[in-house]
Amino acid sequence: MVWIGALEGVQHERRNKPMKWPSQRLATSSKKSFGMFQEAAELARSGVDLIRLEVGRPWADTPLHIKEAAKAALDAGIVHYGDFRGTLTLRQALVEKLKTFNKLDVHHDEILVTNGLTHASFAAFMAGIDPGDEVILLEPYYPQHVGKVQMAGGVVVTAPLDASDNYSIKRELIESRITPRTRMIVLVNPANPTGRVYSRAELQILADLAIKHDLLVLSDEVYEFITYDNAEHVSIATLPGMRERTISCFAFTKAYSMDGWRIGYVVADQALMPGMLAVTMNDVTHVNVFVQEGALAAVTGSQDCLRAMVATDQHKRNIVVQALNALPNVSCTAPQGSIYAFPEISGTGLTSTALAQAILKDVHVVTEAGGFYGPLGDNHLRVCFGSESEERLVEGMRRLTAFFNKL
Repeated sequence: MVWIGALEGVQHERRNKPMKWPSQRLATSSKKSFGMFQEAAELARSGVDLIRLEVGRPWADTPLHIKEAAKAALDAGIVHYGDFRGTLTLRQALVEKLKTFNKLDVHHDEILVTNGLTHASFAAFMAGIDPGDEVILLEPYYPQHVGKVQMAGGVVVTAPLDASDNYSIKRELIESRITPRTRMIVLVNPANPTGRVYSRAELQILADLAIKHDLLVLSDEVYEFITYDNAEHVSIATLPGMRERTISCFAFTKAYSMDGWRIGYVVADQALMPGMLAVTMNDVTHVNVFVQEGALAAVTGSQDCLRAMVATDQHKRNIVVQALNALPNVSCTAPQGSIYAFPEISGTGLTSTALAQAILKDVHVVTEAGGFYGPLGDNHLRVCFGSESEERLVEGMRRLTAFFNKL
């Protein structure tokens, strides 16, 4: 029959037409990349002795009292559904931490516990950005924020930091990027990859711009505790007029060596919280309850482990900066915070990607190409001194010295 033939033709056409996948929103957003981590993966699988100075994770194990608290929670039957916002006792403990350390006076319902800072910032972007809204990233920027902005329908706009002044914040460089479509500025403080800890005066520039142009500020403060040489970490939400327009994101990742635990939190004015809660309730319901008991132990227990880790990081920073400055055609300013050195390598005549790849191939040290953080970073490498033991770090510097002397 004619209609059977027509139906068979339609079915054949459907079978030969590719199914739409994924959504346009995902197809047009940047592919998430882990830079030299991915480049090194094949060598690592083949058993090559790599010194990993590219990945931003703490070398130390999670402190014992934190692990014991999570184990005890399991034994106590803390294994069922919990509060959508996060365990109340944890949020109450965080209220005290925010008050004493960050000088932020918040209610426990202005805290939302998340699966790490990545999840916190994702919820903020999804709740705060409409399609076409522009989000300013300060360059060199943390690249993992790019895909999240785009997935939310936003448009990434980069504003350069002042490379000639140790990557400082300058009003004219940022304000020139603001348009009627600008919705948000993203701040990472202490900064990844530059290691800057921004002064109160620099943060005031961002605050003035946010108030003048009615913008939100997403403040990524994952390295808040890791500062050196008496550098002061200031939470931008404490500046006048910024409490109601700042979304502050924190995590236990770096401070307590809990990167694999995947726990963080976001702090925002009560008016901003329902939107983010709508996102997290739909994507994860709430964070793992017994992991939150470990986080509670981290906040309320002895902070000696934190102080010891920062002291160790400062010692390793000094080793790396001294070694890098002794290399030909390399110069390195000592970072004020974070776990990264950001040496300038333009004198080598190589791009950061070519140099990082050559180092990996020749001496099996994994560093990150500065271009991974935007074109403004391309004259640099990022070297993580927090991700290896002191012994391995010294060996890494020995290998780099041999490489650069030969280069």
